Amino acid sequence: SRSAATPRNRNPDRPARYEYFHACRKDTKNQDPALLEWLGTGLFKTSVFPVPPGAKRTVSLRYSQICRKHEGLTDFLFPLSTAKYTSDAVEKVRFRVTIDSGEKIKNIYSPTHDVTVSRADKRHATVTYEVKHSLPDSDFRLLYDVGQGKLGAKVLTYRPDQDEDGFFLLLATPDIKSPDDEPAPKTVVFAVDRSGSMSGEKIKQARGALTFVLNNLHKGDLFNIVAYDSEVETFRPELQRYNDKNRKAALAFVEGIYAGGSTNIDGALSAALSQLKDDERPSYVVFLTDGLPTVGEMNEMTIVANAKKRNKVHGRIFAFGVGYDVNSRLLDRLVRDNFGQSEYVRPDEDIEEHVSRLYRRIESPVLTNVQIEFALDKPTSKYGKPINRVYPKGRFDLFAGQQLVVVGRYKTPGAAKVIICGSMGDEQQRFDFPAELMRKSTDESQGFVEKLWAVRRVGEIIDEMDLKGKNEELIAELVTLSMRHGILTPYTSFMADENTNVNDLAENSVRAKRRLDELSVAAGKYGFAQRDYKGKMQKADFAPAMSLSRMPAMQSADSSGAMRGSAGMGGGGFGAMGGRLAKAESEVQTAGQTIRNVNNRTFYLREKQWVDSTLTEKQQKSPTRIKQFSDEYFELARRHGRTVSQYLVFDEPVLLSVEGQAYLIEP
Repeated sequence: SRSAATPRNRNPDRPARYEYFHACRKDTKNQDPALLEWLGTGLFKTSVFPVPPGAKRTVSLRYSQICRKHEGLTDFLFPLSTAKYTSDAVEKVRFRVTIDSGEKIKNIYSPTHDVTVSRADKRHATVTYEVKHSLPDSDFRLLYDVGQGKLGAKVLTYRPDQDEDGFFLLLATPDIKSPDDEPAPKTVVFAVDRSGSMSGEKIKQARGALTFVLNNLHKGDLFNIVAYDSEVETFRPELQRYNDKNRKAALAFVEGIYAGGSTNIDGALSAALSQLKDDERPSYVVFLTDGLPTVGEMNEMTIVANAKKRNKVHGRIFAFGVGYDVNSRLLDRLVRDNFGQSEYVRPDEDIEEHVSRLYRRIESPVLTNVQIEFALDKPTSKYGKPINRVYPKGRFDLFAGQQLVVVGRYKTPGAAKVIICGSMGDEQQRFDFPAELMRKSTDESQGFVEKLWAVRRVGEIIDEMDLKGKNEELIAELVTLSMRHGILTPYTSFMADENTNVNDLAENSVRAKRRLDELSVAAGKYGFAQRDYKGKMQKADFAPAMSLSRMPAMQSADSSGAMRGSAGMGGGGFGAMGGRLAKAESEVQTAGQTIRNVNNRTFYLREKQWVDSTLTEKQQKSPTRIKQFSDEYFELARRHGRTVSQYLVFDEPVLLSVEGQAYLIEP
């Protein structure tokens, strides 16, 4: 029931514009009122009483909501950004969203959280998300679209400044089947390290991973197994066609793999890549190692060059680095030059789980050697190529059940046609659909597109400097993106320090350059963690508001499953090479108190006020001052709507940019 009642302890200075509601909590003995207070955009506060010592009370809020539909995407938003109101982690946050559609569901995407999507059929889907002992720092948002056709695709764009390149996000979900309803045939060669360091649980898990792959190949697939230590042994001299007889023989070979000897990485790659001879079918090498090359060719650059030379059919290498002794930089070089990706398995993680997850993703290719093109309805030659800095880079494969997430920048606004081309077996496939590249965005509802691009770009910058060496321009870009979007990498975490002038690009670039020296560490815990971190940035599918300390890539689990930060990443500490980054962990521990991400903006606490990262130093010097809850305050919120009101959530003074003008909002 609704009531105009005023709560106890009501702040007399709070304006009457707030609305208050009474809700009733029922139990078997009595009915006690629980006050529900609307605090602003998407946020409720409730007071439940009485709560006897040691007792528990559950508050349920049930409501109906009409979801906004924009550019063909249904948009669901759930207020969750409570970090401002609690200092303790929430025990559990769990979502289960069911979608029941009259039409075929195509893309399902969360720009804020790492969700799991399961589809019962083409018109029903369930989206789940669960995290424990976490501090929610962004609202939960979910987008989906419906439609017909073999490939569901959608382009979202964001261009806050019409004088700068815009940002785009391409989502594509295949609904493509081979004529015989069987997955397209592929070639898989599994190269497994059986050196002495793989003994014990690791070799058991590696055998389990091999067994999983062998039991999940399809009719028409070709396969082979390479087992290596000092010597290199293959299951059969040449590729085998998958059938029950060959599967059983391969499983017997797997059972006979045991650990012992040194590590001949170059020889293993030579044996695996020499099997790939047909460039008409997708070919994959799953390469697993837990160490450094110790026999045969041992030079990092030569091993990579040899692999590239031997890979004559555009085969994709997926490398798994197991444990901290692996040369992570070697694996990253290897996959970069061979169209694949690397993944790192910590000592307490299950190899079989990692490999089976990858194989589930690649087991059914529907389009291979995919390339994307934007054709403008009214091309303008002065702009050059219409899109640039697209990630992932180059050609890639698209698999059944996979949603393609591509980000990039565009120069020319206006109507365009997006063309997706690829191969399905020996046939070329072409799909096209319309897109509108905004000249200037009128609000910030699609601001996440820019931030996701920035996350992937940061990963790409780190990778570029890791594999090719540092350069001043890339360092400056890394610092600028980190500052603008609150992306605290191991090399820019000093942004969390209240004494850091985030606008001092020169000084901050010098500090980042010193920390980037740590990329010279190729092995060990910190070498492992750096490559794991940048890889997750490059492959990020969403752009959460989070600091480095909460990024799984920069954490490792101890035997009890508890998470610890990067301060433990060297045998007993950072060691000599990691010394420059020892301070990074303490810096990011303070990020929750000194940095806040709200929608697409980052705010830094400086001199007891929150400063919008989009403001220049010059703008900060002459702000328009407005008293919180004054007539001018509400007029500002009314005039600019959610574009401004979503940022009026601070109890402390906030320096905010509104259409290029600085406003200082003071309590």
